[in-house]
Amino acid sequence: MLVVGARLRGRLALVLDLPHRSALCRGVRSPEFRMLARKGLLPDGFLLTRLAEDATHPNWFRSKSQRARFITKSGSCNVAHKNIREQGRFLQDVFTTMVDLKWQHSLLIFTSAFLCSWMLFAMVWWLIAFAHGDLEPRDPDSVGHVPCVTAIHSFTSAFLFSIEVQVTIGFGGRMVTEECPLAITVLIIQNILGLIVNAVMLGCVFMKTAQANRRAETLIFSRNAVIAPRNGRPTFMFRVGDLRKSMIISATIQLQVIRRTVTAEGEVIPVCQLDIQVENPLRSNGIFLVSPLIISHTIERGSPLYEISAQSLTTEDLEIIVILEGVVETTGITMQARTSYTPEEILWGRRFVSIMTEEDGRYSVDYSKFGNTVPVRMPALSAKELDQTRGVQESGPSEGQPQGWGLVRAGRGGYRRGGRACDGAAASRPWYAPAEKEEDKSAQKKTVKLEEIGREIRDESIEEMSD
Repeated sequence: MLVVGARLRGRLALVLDLPHRSALCRGVRSPEFRMLARKGLLPDGFLLTRLAEDATHPNWFRSKSQRARFITKSGSCNVAHKNIREQGRFLQDVFTTMVDLKWQHSLLIFTSAFLCSWMLFAMVWWLIAFAHGDLEPRDPDSVGHVPCVTAIHSFTSAFLFSIEVQVTIGFGGRMVTEECPLAITVLIIQNILGLIVNAVMLGCVFMKTAQANRRAETLIFSRNAVIAPRNGRPTFMFRVGDLRKSMIISATIQLQVIRRTVTAEGEVIPVCQLDIQVENPLRSNGIFLVSPLIISHTIERGSPLYEISAQSLTTEDLEIIVILEGVVETTGITMQARTSYTPEEILWGRRFVSIMTEEDGRYSVDYSKFGNTVPVRMPALSAKELDQTRGVQESGPSEGQPQGWGLVRAGRGGYRRGGRACDGAAASRPWYAPAEKEEDKSAQKKTVKLEEIGREIRDESIEEMSD
């Protein structure tokens, strides 16, 4: 055991030493790590996501405590507001302030509000009884003195009467008489204030239990995002799912990149928000969340991720925020779910596994594989470098000059690359655009000839018949 413990300490110490990444990967494959994973001493995804990775993923070994984020994985805002001088603005919107408070603070305020109102009016009833002389000892059989409130002999009895009036219990032992008009006025005021306090307290409790973020607890996002090729282009992808059977109506999803930028004048903008277009044939952000979906963004020219490669991803100071909005089907309340991905949580050269199968005439989703990924073959170059390598230029093609890399004269006005001739238009065509087929042109020419021949044969037959 001492030898195993020494080996484990030595291998875990390599996490802080980035040049020894390959040694750490070899250590993960050791039986000691697998034994700890089976006993539950290591996270379940430790071996799955780090078993066969090489030096092209150094950002996974970076300490998460070194990078701050605006939105946590649970969706809460990770911004601390300090030195706020105008605290009175929160009191101008008391209802929203009470709804935003934690449950323990809200319950404390509710209890204090009821107790304070009961105590305040108990003091008023005791003063009315004291001023009218109802607290003086008298013979119960004596006739002639009518109290303002019957059966009030001390502050305790006045407190019980205050609770009966505000909560409308009405035990029947104490009641207001017509002897004191002031007592009748106080009774009306306490009833009105009691209804207001009850309405505010019940409204706060209802709003806290029916908040939109409660519905967001059953909307889950994949812990990691991935960058993998899709249809020949590098694509940023993550997975989102809904655990409830009730639908999210008019669901829309938005992606924003928050990064630090410097303007041409040297001004540093600590928070620069850039929108990311979600891959959708309709060019909209609407989704139908009937089952877990993989939301994708094609990294092309104009994308904030266009110049990011596998190596530069580790040094990028950015955060990708995901915002899912929609209307809850059962309550009609607008809800919003949020999460974010930092460079440490973006996996290069991996894609999500399929989690949906068809069983007994319906689709089945296996949420145990919701965040699982598998490696795919993908170069470590950025989308910009790939476009430059394959012939896509920063600007449009100029007249008379071919656009591309490594083009040489091929004769007859054409250019060739890699031993094949191409004209100027073909040289400026992006690498992912489909090439025109020469067979179609030749087929069209043959069709024209056949039509002409047929027309000549038909003309000759007409002349013979006329003869």
